[in-house]
Amino acid sequence: MKKYLVISALLGIIFSKAQSSDSLKASHKVTFSAYAELFYTYDFNNPTSHLRQNFLYSYNRHNEVNLNLGLVKAAYQSDNLRANLALMAGAYAQDNMSAEQDGLRYVNEANIGLKISGNKNLWVDVGIMPSHIGWESAIGKDNINLTRSFAAENSPYFETGAKVSYTSDSGKWFLSGLVLNGWQRIAKPEGNQSISFGHQLTYKPNDKMTLNSSSFIGNDKVKEDKRMRYFHDLYGTFQLTEQFSALLGFDIGAEQKLKGSDQYNIWYSPNVQMKYQLDNKWALAGRLEYYNDKNGVIINTGSPDGFQTFGYSLNVDYAVLKNVIFRTEARGFTSKDAIFVKDNEIKKGNFFITTSLAVWF
Repeated sequence: MKKYLVISALLGIIFSKAQSSDSLKASHKVTFSAYAELFYTYDFNNPTSHLRQNFLYSYNRHNEVNLNLGLVKAAYQSDNLRANLALMAGAYAQDNMSAEQDGLRYVNEANIGLKISGNKNLWVDVGIMPSHIGWESAIGKDNINLTRSFAAENSPYFETGAKVSYTSDSGKWFLSGLVLNGWQRIAKPEGNQSISFGHQLTYKPNDKMTLNSSSFIGNDKVKEDKRMRYFHDLYGTFQLTEQFSALLGFDIGAEQKLKGSDQYNIWYSPNVQMKYQLDNKWALAGRLEYYNDKNGVIINTGSPDGFQTFGYSLNVDYAVLKNVIFRTEARGFTSKDAIFVKDNEIKKGNFFITTSLAVWF
């Protein structure tokens, strides 16, 4: 019942502000937006199940037209108050929210922020928020590549907790500290009484470069199996020419092998993404990535060498209208161990083609 009260309260704040707009300053603003992305993926391993890989959480259906993400959002912004409520549906919501309570599986955002300084851009935000980790989001149109990287799919897309954030007067520096319910959690697992923490530091020296450092520290398991997890995400985006841009990213994590152990399992993932804007309609983009999780902390294959996999992709984008984009991507995986099923056999490779059509308002 509490979750419905929170959502109702947030809606009340947003819409009561909208109705009393005549008495508000011009800077007070309510906005509504919507996003939808349809997709089709053909996996040449031809899995018998339409659900493809257990380490992918976006565009993860074979040989069927499906909705990856449908999203509607209401946002309120004033000088000292901001609030967001976004509801969602689609394969992304189904796969990423499977561990949450039924009533929370359709909530993409539900947060309220208060400015706590009269003359500085210092805020406290509380609720369900987009993750502070990673260079990709669930909104496909905002990413260089059509599908998400290994790193994005296997680190948090969202988080729940409280965040204190500061943006410098120049806009070049952003710093935040977070107290969280866990690693991509709304509700904690039963028996988990741990509090998790995080930080984000972003530096934008100019409009052509962004450098970001984000972290997570916490335990995401029940009390009897408590294991501390330490994770760091580092990336930079670079507008090298008017048409050519690149992204370099590196994620690394460590988790205790056993409760109270001084030994850790390590996983890491380097990424390179590049985009070339041919004109105002056409763009090309590519990706090279690697994910090493030998001990199966995040991706458990049960094979001798675990998940040690290279990935590569090439996508072509066409802007049909200013708010409609059609994308096609060819992508492949090559693993050290045979972990992909094809024709009732285990193979080291997987290749698939994805198309998507996204529209937003």
